[in-house]
Amino acid sequence: MSALPRISVTSGEPAGIGPELLAALADAALPAQLVLLGDRALLRERAACSGSQAEWPDYQRDTTAAVSLLHVPLAQPAVAGQLNTANAQYVLDMLDIATDGCMTGEFAAVVTAPLHKGVINDGVASQSGKFFYGHTEYLAERTHTQRVVMMLTGANLRVALATTHLPLKDVAAAITEDSLTETLEILHSDLKHKFGLANPRILVAGLNPHAGESGHLGREEIDVIIPTLDKLRAQGMTLIGPLPADTLFNPAQLERGDAVLAMYHDQGLPVLKFASFGAGINVTLGLPIIRTSVDHGTALDLAGTGRADAGSLIAATELAINLANAAHG
Repeated sequence: MSALPRISVTSGEPAGIGPELLAALADAALPAQLVLLGDRALLRERAACSGSQAEWPDYQRDTTAAVSLLHVPLAQPAVAGQLNTANAQYVLDMLDIATDGCMTGEFAAVVTAPLHKGVINDGVASQSGKFFYGHTEYLAERTHTQRVVMMLTGANLRVALATTHLPLKDVAAAITEDSLTETLEILHSDLKHKFGLANPRILVAGLNPHAGESGHLGREEIDVIIPTLDKLRAQGMTLIGPLPADTLFNPAQLERGDAVLAMYHDQGLPVLKFASFGAGINVTLGLPIIRTSVDHGTALDLAGTGRADAGSLIAATELAINLANAAHG
């Protein structure tokens, strides 16, 4: 294999902007071998929307091409902006191929363009009986990983989540001493070993307003979060908190840490996405493979217009390259 890392990139929901983002990514001249996954006719059509007439050679295991295409056929022709449940399995097929290739060492990392959870649940999960929660949870199951951590980066911020795609009413029950311990251990380990931080400093948000205000606004901090942090501090982790989430994201606080652990999805990610939307990166920690992704959705209204911004996908690929090089350095 070439000294350059071989990075697989899935094109995601075929009715969304993913296919045309891959065309822009292919033109970015990154220091890697990029393997684009998707239907050849679809990627050609969407590349043309942006004025590109690019053609990529078929992917072969011994390829030295800077960009190649691993053709995965659509079930039905895709129309920009129009979801079609018939193509739900196509999206999962690409993800399976890329993930399995990472597990065998064929690929050094997988970068994922956005998919549409509703289409997959209507088109595949409704038949299998298994609800599709998202990339993060699917990759954990595919790689037989018991727990993973979702972290987004951008604008010099790193924000990880103690819980991911859960209804708000279920969040408090999901935050237990065991789950929080595992999450912090994964976050600490990957910040140290994948991101090169010798002694990661983690800012931990409280669950309740004002971090519970001494129990007057909820006891989760007293009963679960503080005892867990104290236990892990005794093991050598640098953990700051629990901190009130409404004042955590200010420059003075953020300078004290290398990453933030938010208790739930919409506690931490709105701040990061406000600061870095269009250039943010989603990283799945705890996996036996490297996986990064964009920080946005399928943008059906932009699909096929040629106006989609590939900044987040390019940033996600650059980080995947850096992590792959570090892993093999």
